[in-house]
Amino acid sequence: MKVPIIMLSSLTELHSYIDKTQLTEDLGGSLDYCHNRWLSHRTAIENFALMVKQTAQMLQSFGTELAETELPNDVQLTSSLLIAHTERKEKTKEDLRLALKQGHDILDSIKKPVTENPEYKLNQDQLDNQTTVERLLAQLDETEAAFDEFWTKHQQKLEQCLQLRNFEQNFRQVKATLDIVSERLSAFTDVGNSCSHVDHILKDLASFEERSRVRACHFSSIALACEGDQFIQNNHYAVDSILPKCSELQQLCDAFTSETNKRRALLTKSLELHSLLEKSMKWCDEGIYLLASQPVDKCQSQDGAESALQEIEKFLDTGVDNKISDLNKIYEEYKAILNQDLMEHMQKVFQKQESMEEMFQKRQVSLKKLAAKQTRPVQPVAPRPEAFLKKELKSNMLRRMNYRRAKSEMSEIHQSRSGSVMDDEENLIVLRRHVINELIETERAYVEELLCVLEGYAAEMDNPLMTHLILPGLQNKKDVLFGNMEEIYHFHNRIFLRELENYVEYPELVGRCFLERMEDFQIYEKYCQNKPRSESLWRQFSDSIFFQECQKKLDHKLSLDSYLLKPVQRITKYQLLLKEMLKYSKNCEGAEDLQEALTSILGILKAVNDSMHQIAITGYDGNLNELGKLLMQGSFSVWTDHKKGHSKVKDLARFKPMQRHLFLHEKAVLFCKRREENGEGYEKAPSYSYKHSLNMTAVGITETVKGDAKKFEIWYNAREEVYIIQAPTPEIKATWLNEIRKVWGFFSLAEASQHRALEQTHSFPTPASSNTSPSRNMARNIKKLEERKTDPLSPEGHITSAAPKCPEKSKGWAKTSQSLDVSEENDCWSSAEDPLNSSDAEEEGGGEKKLGVPGMGGSK
Repeated sequence: MKVPIIMLSSLTELHSYIDKTQLTEDLGGSLDYCHNRWLSHRTAIENFALMVKQTAQMLQSFGTELAETELPNDVQLTSSLLIAHTERKEKTKEDLRLALKQGHDILDSIKKPVTENPEYKLNQDQLDNQTTVERLLAQLDETEAAFDEFWTKHQQKLEQCLQLRNFEQNFRQVKATLDIVSERLSAFTDVGNSCSHVDHILKDLASFEERSRVRACHFSSIALACEGDQFIQNNHYAVDSILPKCSELQQLCDAFTSETNKRRALLTKSLELHSLLEKSMKWCDEGIYLLASQPVDKCQSQDGAESALQEIEKFLDTGVDNKISDLNKIYEEYKAILNQDLMEHMQKVFQKQESMEEMFQKRQVSLKKLAAKQTRPVQPVAPRPEAFLKKELKSNMLRRMNYRRAKSEMSEIHQSRSGSVMDDEENLIVLRRHVINELIETERAYVEELLCVLEGYAAEMDNPLMTHLILPGLQNKKDVLFGNMEEIYHFHNRIFLRELENYVEYPELVGRCFLERMEDFQIYEKYCQNKPRSESLWRQFSDSIFFQECQKKLDHKLSLDSYLLKPVQRITKYQLLLKEMLKYSKNCEGAEDLQEALTSILGILKAVNDSMHQIAITGYDGNLNELGKLLMQGSFSVWTDHKKGHSKVKDLARFKPMQRHLFLHEKAVLFCKRREENGEGYEKAPSYSYKHSLNMTAVGITETVKGDAKKFEIWYNAREEVYIIQAPTPEIKATWLNEIRKVWGFFSLAEASQHRALEQTHSFPTPASSNTSPSRNMARNIKKLEERKTDPLSPEGHITSAAPKCPEKSKGWAKTSQSLDVSEENDCWSSAEDPLNSSDAEEEGGGEKKLGVPGMGGSK
């Protein structure tokens, strides 16, 4: 391309080609132009344009990232995401503000000449630069506005997501709590076994509704449902998720309220039924009492019979409001609450009612016969002696009082009125039924009391809502305080009470029920053995707010310790009721079973009593269970007479009786010292300090000690150690001797052989031949001993016997016999030279008062 080039020689010539306004001042023109300034502006504008571009790209990228972000599923992540996005948004907005500030600074720099001189006119380059910067600033404003609009929507979505996650989390918590509360409510399925039990359940239900956790759960459910409705009204994006949850919450609350009302209605129905049954039972008992308490002597006259008949008819009229008239109608009315146990109970009550009414009918027939005016032919009758008539009249006068006196004089009625119209057997039947009713009713009350204690105290110790009331020393001590009461409750509630109820129509056979369950009654031994620990724990914490609160809820007038004594009282009550039943059943089929059951119950009471003493033994180095069964225990005065030891000690020992508590086991007899404890109740129970023991395979006895029928001797190792035992009574002495003979009956043939060796030394009765059983040999020996009044070879002519001795078996007892030295055995003597310092002598022997020496059969 050819371009013409013009050579100019002067500015004037230049001005002829280019206007002065387009030339700078150094070329003679009027154009205000600074090249450095122009370069500065252009550089700044280009940098600003690049920043605007980068900012727009960053905002677009950030917006894309926000749009593609997946919303989290839990509160923590959602909250963290909202915070992170907000921080990034603030940083982006800060960058945007810096870009805008830079653009406005450039624009101000371009307009600076106009600012300084309003008449100044920008040249075309300046105008172009101004236009460029203003366009870039407008672009930034549009980008910021678009981003702000997008961020507002995104932020709202995140906030709604956080609300949703919080709502879902609260929903899960409330629903879980509602499920727990509903599950606890579903546990109120028991319809009770008596009015008091149902009343207790109703109180528990009311208390359950009033608990803070239940109320808080209900209020939380309602508040959460309202919160969900508010979200829906605010056009929350997750309406489809919130709406079903609100509906479910409302349904759960309605279901809980409905179930509570239903449970209360069923319990109210149950209370009505039990009230009806108890009224019927009470009516029957009053009827039986009426029959038993009617004065028999008055019924022999016409007026007395009519009066008794009117009394019966008046009582039967009260049955309209008290008895069950239609069993099928009751079934239909209360079918919603009937279970197998309740139906059986209703049937038994109805049967008892029918039986009682049948008894009344029979009594009415008898009384009507006596009340009927009949003309009888005159018959020659031998006159009864006047003295007999007076005696009978006096006897009848004494028996006309109340039912209790009628029971005590039943045997006298039987002797004096054998020809009465209402014979004695009918009265015995009434009395037997009274006893069985008392047994069953008290059994039911006992079961209810145990349940009350277990639910009102024991269960509350595991209740989290009551934990703050339990002192640290009482925590985790439920087994110590209540022992095995729960085991006792389950036995009586599930087994024994139901079996007793089977004998309501056959009370004379109830002894079989006791015999069949006699092994189960061993659980009382465990309870009584734990009683001292329970009593001690109770005394430490009896003032605890926890116990006061539980007692207040149960509305008990008596404190817990009174109820903890119930099992001990109950096992004692059985033997009294069995004695009473046996008294009225002597000629019945089950009399033998009643006697055997009574004997067994008394044996259990003895075993419980013995075990209570045995667990108080202290200082024994070994396992008491290895000594075999505890057969006897009791306190005795004991004198010692040993070959070993200082002669002065041996002589003085005879005058100083020691008070010792003896424990007779199958394998050994233990000598212990009784020590009274300070305190009250069980804490005052004595303890027994172990002193020494004798192996039963190596002991002998002298049954009679000269001068005292209450004394006998126990000697050991060929009379090297002799103990004179004085029993409180001759009967106790005889019982102990009999038990010792029984122990010997278990010895082996080897022990019998050793017994013959002892006989050769001390002239004991000779056993049978070696092929005879040891038990049989011992029985024969004992029989010979009883037949012989004296043994010419035994010291002072006393009856003396010894257990067959087996050295190998005795070896294990050597350690327990090492304490038999007089100075050691009399554990309180300071030395053999000064026996009067003995605490035993001072406490038990009366200081320096010397007792006469009794016959010391076998003394050296």
